[in-house]
Amino acid sequence: MEERINNDAAVVLLSGGQDSTTCLFWAKERFATVTAITFDYGQTHRAETEVARAMAERAGAGWRLVNAPFIGSVGSSSLTDSSIKMDEERPEGAFPNTFVPGRNLFFLGIAAVTARELGMNHIVTGVSQTDYSGYPDCRDSFIKSMNVTLNEAMDYQFVIDTPLMWLDKEATWALADRLGVFDLVRSETLTCYNGIKGDGCGHCPACKLRREGLEAYLKHRNR
Repeated sequence: MEERINNDAAVVLLSGGQDSTTCLFWAKERFATVTAITFDYGQTHRAETEVARAMAERAGAGWRLVNAPFIGSVGSSSLTDSSIKMDEERPEGAFPNTFVPGRNLFFLGIAAVTARELGMNHIVTGVSQTDYSGYPDCRDSFIKSMNVTLNEAMDYQFVIDTPLMWLDKEATWALADRLGVFDLVRSETLTCYNGIKGDGCGHCPACKLRREGLEAYLKHRNR
């Protein structure tokens, strides 16, 4: 029997941060049915899973929490091991230790299985090569390769949508504003690597990137 695919439906990878929340509302604008999927992968700031649930609820989207502790246990990262002092700047010639090896590889694989189960073919993720912080699994080449691999692995036509791929943080704030969720993203999302909502701790790499983009956007917005 031929499988039925709902092209008007999408699975969104949702961490509860600025990027994924913006992508959630981007998807809500484009697809009739949206299901968000959030991962508990052993991250030290698990508060993000509750933030993600709240964002999905605000968006009127379905929500699933997937427990995948193996992701955080097979590699070394300051986001999964509190004994590792977090890099506040990207080390010369190396990945920052906030990189979780294989994270997006596993996330997209699990999201694809979920999408197939639900009869959906779109998978939306907030990765960006423009502001990718040195993480190789946020690059466009990886996403294109993964899309082909998933299609081959499951004989199913997935489409991985990356609305932020070529946007910097200033442009991402602009997109949230156009979608009508600027205040929600600014005050209720959790981007901070130290697990603080809103503007965060102010000094971790994620907060610095977020703040620089926000300041640049507000400067232009308020002219």
